[in-house]
Order: sequence, then C-alpha cells, then structure tokens
Amino acid sequence: MQEKEKEKEAVQLPDNAFRELKPGEDYTPIMRPDKIYPEVNTWSVTWGIVMAMLFSAAAAYLGLKVGQVFEAAIPIAIIAVGVSTAAKRNNALGENVIIQSIGACSGAVVAGAIFTLPAIYILQAKYPEMTSSFLKMFFASALGGVLGILFLIPFRKYFVSDMHGKYPFPEATATTQVLVSGEKGGDQAKPLLVAGIVGGLYDFIVSTFGWWNENFTSRVIGLGQELADKAKLVFKVNTGAAVLGLGYIVGLKYALYITLGSLTVWWLIVPGMSFIFHDQVLNMWDPTITATVGTMAPEEIFKAYARSIGIGGIAMAGIIGIIKSWGIIRGAVSLASKELKDNSAGAAMVKRTQRDIPFKVIAIGSMVTLLITFIFFWLGVMQGNLVFAVVGILLVTVIAFLFTTVAANAIAIVGSNPVSGMTLMTLILASVVMVAVGLRGPSGMLAALIMGGVVCTALSMAGSFITDLKIGYWLGTTPAKQETWKFLGTIISAATVVGVMIVLNKTYGFASGKLAAPQANAMAAVIDPLMNGVEAPWILYTIGAVIAIVLDRCHIPALAFALGMFIPLELNVPLVVGGAINRFVTTRSKDAAVNKARGEKGTLIASGFIAGGALMGVVSALLKFGGIELSVADQWWSNPLSEMTSLLAYVCLICYFIKATRVK
Repeated sequence: MQEKEKEKEAVQLPDNAFRELKPGEDYTPIMRPDKIYPEVNTWSVTWGIVMAMLFSAAAAYLGLKVGQVFEAAIPIAIIAVGVSTAAKRNNALGENVIIQSIGACSGAVVAGAIFTLPAIYILQAKYPEMTSSFLKMFFASALGGVLGILFLIPFRKYFVSDMHGKYPFPEATATTQVLVSGEKGGDQAKPLLVAGIVGGLYDFIVSTFGWWNENFTSRVIGLGQELADKAKLVFKVNTGAAVLGLGYIVGLKYALYITLGSLTVWWLIVPGMSFIFHDQVLNMWDPTITATVGTMAPEEIFKAYARSIGIGGIAMAGIIGIIKSWGIIRGAVSLASKELKDNSAGAAMVKRTQRDIPFKVIAIGSMVTLLITFIFFWLGVMQGNLVFAVVGILLVTVIAFLFTTVAANAIAIVGSNPVSGMTLMTLILASVVMVAVGLRGPSGMLAALIMGGVVCTALSMAGSFITDLKIGYWLGTTPAKQETWKFLGTIISAATVVGVMIVLNKTYGFASGKLAAPQANAMAAVIDPLMNGVEAPWILYTIGAVIAIVLDRCHIPALAFALGMFIPLELNVPLVVGGAINRFVTTRSKDAAVNKARGEKGTLIASGFIAGGALMGVVSALLKFGGIELSVADQWWSNPLSEMTSLLAYVCLICYFIKATRVK
C-alpha cells in the first residue's frame, strides 16, 4: 500500500515538458516508452463512448443556442479521473487519455455539424423543395470527421514533437494537468459535479419553466426603450449559466476582443446606418425587405445588413491565417512525405510513444474515404450528375487538406479554431464554382451545404485531435491507439449530434429564431443569393474584410473581433462577465499559489456550468419534443419584471461562482 502511494506521489510531468529541448536533450513522458500500460480496454472504450454521446448532445444544444461550442476535453478528463478513482483502478492514466480522446470527438463533430447543416432547415422555410435526411447529414459529419483524422496524422510528429515547447497548447496543458492530478489522487471531480448541478438547475428552470427571462435588456426602462426606438441603441446580456461559464474559460482578453467587435456593430454601425439611410429601403441584397432603415428595430438592421460585415471579416481572417501558416504547411508536408518513404524500413525501430498508424494505411484510408465521399456526393447529393460530383470532391479535398494545418496551428497557439471563417470561405467558393458548372437553386444550396459540412467537420476534427495527440505525447500514450479509436468516437458523435439537431428543429424550428444558430444562419445568408443569381452584399463583405486586414496590421486578433461583429450582442456580453470573474478570482490574492488554485477551481466550476446547463437544455428540449410544456414564458416574459428577476438571479449566480472558487 505504501509503495502505491509513493508511486502516485512520484507522478509528475518532467521539467522539460513545457519548454524547448536543449541540443541532444530528449523528452521522457510519465508513461515510459519502454513499458506497456493499460490503455485500450472495455473500461476505457465504454466510458469514451458514453462521454462522446453525452457531450455531443450538450455541445449541440449550447452551440445552436449561443453560437459557441465548448471543448469537452477538460470536463471529460475530470469525469474520467472521477470514475477511475471511484472504481479504484490502478495505473488508469493511459485509460483516462483514451476516454478523453474518444469523448472529445463530441465537440469537434458538433462544431462541424451545427455550423453548416442547420442552414438546410433554415432555407427549407423559404424553399420547401430542399429536403435532407438523417443519413445525408450523418454521412456529411462522419466522413468529414474521418477525413480530418486521416489528414492530420501525417502532421502529428511536426506539431507535438518537432515543435515541442514552441507552441503553448493551452487546452492540452490544462487537460494534461487534470489527468496528472487525478493519477496522484484527490477529489477534483467534486466541484465540477456540484457546479454542474447548480448550472444545470439554473438553466433548466429558465428553459423549462420560464420563471425568469433568459435576457436582461436596456428596454426594461423607459429611457432604454426610447433609445432603442429612436437612436437604435440597445444593450443586452444573456443571463444563462452555460454562457457565463464559457466566458470564464475564454478569459477576459479574448472576450473583450469579441465584445468590442459586437459593440462596434451594435453601437456604431447599426445606429450609423439608421442615421445615414433613415428614409431608404435597402433591398438590393434581399428583395423581401420593404421597410425603410429608420423604421427597423436594431435587431432587424443587424440581421439584414450589419452582420454581413462580420461575415466578410471572418472570411478574411481565415485567408490571413492561411497566408501566415503557409510555411508550416510546406514544412509539415515535407516531413510527412519523408516519413512515408522511410516507413517500412524504420517502423520496427519506432518507440511505442512515437508509433502512428502506418502511413501506407493512412494513404489507402484517405483514398477510400475520398472515394466513399465522391459516391455520396454523386448518388446522394448531386442528383447523379458525374461532373458536379467530380468538381465537388476536388473542392472538398483541396480545401480540407490546406486548412487542416491552419486549424491545428490555431489550436496549438491560442486554443481557438477559426473553423467558421474557413467554412464560410468554402461555401462562397463552392457556390461560385458549382454555379459556374451549372448547379444552382435549392439543389445547389443543398449540395454546397453538404460539402461545407464535410469540410467544416474535417477542420474542426483536425484542430481538436491535435490537442488529444499533444496530451498523449506529454503523458506517454501510444499515438496509434489514440488514432485508431478516434474513428469510433467520430461515428458515435456524428449519429448523436444529427439526432439532437432533428429533435431541436422539430421542437423549436431553426427558422423560428428561438435558436440562434448564428453560424448556420450566416451560411444560409451567404449561400442563398449566390445560388439564385441575386446580388450578394459584396460591399458589406468587403468592408468586413478591410476591417480584418486593418486589425491584423494593428496586431489585434481579427477573427475574435469579426466573430463578435457577427454573433448577437446578448451572447457576447456574458463572455466579458465570465472573463472578468476569471480575472478577479485569479488576481485578488497577493499569494500567487492561491490565485493559481482559485483559477483552476474556477475552471472546474465553469466547466460544470457549461456541461450542466447544456445537458439540461437538451433535457428541456426533449420534454417539449414529447409534448410536455411547463413554461409560463409566453405571458411572463413580456413583463419587464421578468427581466429584473433575471438580473437578480444572474447576480446570485455570479456571487455563487466567486464564492465557490475559494480554496482553503
């Protein structure tokens, strides 16, 4: 017993885990390369599948509601540690990495699916002849996820080994620390579970019973209503627990960039357009608009015009990312080619901790997956037209491969994947090219969105998977095992998220506005004019692109700012609130160790808010889908007191959060 305790105390990352290696220095992980450890077994695979299903449902709901998909790696790692501790499993570190790796497919597949595929339902409201099915959306998500895994594996060594210590890998660092702490022992899962219950109940009360409004706005007082009507100035904040937790994890700096972009649109561009074009009807981009700008509500001006500026900014930020990463793409391709040539001769000499799926298998797997995708396009999406299918698969292959390294690089540096901007570019390019070869109208929209779904999921998976592989590198798991079982997690997550999307659409309706689905709305807004010969708002896109270029030249994160310009104001302000809580709890003590401990505990609480709030949101949707309606929101939420009650509940939630971060 004492020997086991000593072994647990000795579990810690080497001193050179987070710094660049000196000439001739090697990195030796916790699980030594010359030993065999439990990794893939019934326990780890079963829990991995459970995590993939649960967090796919939670992430899908949250992403469609607020436009932000949380990365599930940290909460899944905490749960993995908790269940292995409760089961008193020995040497569970390798098993926990596999659980986390399979489960983390959820966030990756969800981001790929919900950023594109709900646009099919949104456009169906306008074009009833656009039809889709579970199988079409499942294949788009699953094939995209598989491509993302296959395209990334050749670059694993470059990102996790050759660039060791040069990239911070923020999320991988946090997840690794959780897994290491769990192997030492402790009750890290407790604050996560308690926060999950608090956040889950809080958001469940709002979504199911409607006891208080989900937003607090400046319209609650007379002056605020007058400013909204005349000056088109409005302030909004979503008071949900999940969004608050998301803001804490995003952090104050990044949240400020996002919210500054939002305020630029809502407090400068929207009022400015109302002032300049007050008596004009600007319907050159949308013939259905009949009202003058001056008579439109701020929300209508934002939806009709201002958010297109954000779309242009997101697309340009993606282009800037490719340009900056071109050297990395060339270097990684060269390294992968060398590994492929040397594979047969050196495979037997490769250490366990550096052993990938053989590159010949990757090459054959990539070709087979692309062939299946081509057949899917040809027979299932492109109406049996061979030319359309060939053009479609070429576009998907080239774009997905080029952007794979951009996604991995973004995650490695800042922990944020600009997948929505890159997918918007894909849709614009796909629409222009497919129209040029003769595919247009509703059938063209469906084809472009399915293509976008494949690319978006591939890029999202690539960014997420590089985090898993870095965790495995630090701890000493076998990469080939992570890579092999990642495919299973992808299939499970794809089936789950498509099922959740269908339930949410039948419950709320994506075209109703009850679910924000901001990225999917952007895709629909972009693709509709392009596929129908209606003039797209190129002027607005160009303004956004210019803003992104200027921001980049000023060393301001263009993507964060542009996302803020596109996502509704009420979903951005809570990010700053959560970020401010993060700054407060990590700086209020003069003891750096105490601040660090409080910050780590805050991460657990925030993760609990996100997971609990999102999961209970899915439960609420399922109740409504089953015909159980318990909400009083329709009558109560029109009363300003519902917003005052919302503010009071929000303050109580914030106070709980801050108090819960205290450490002894």
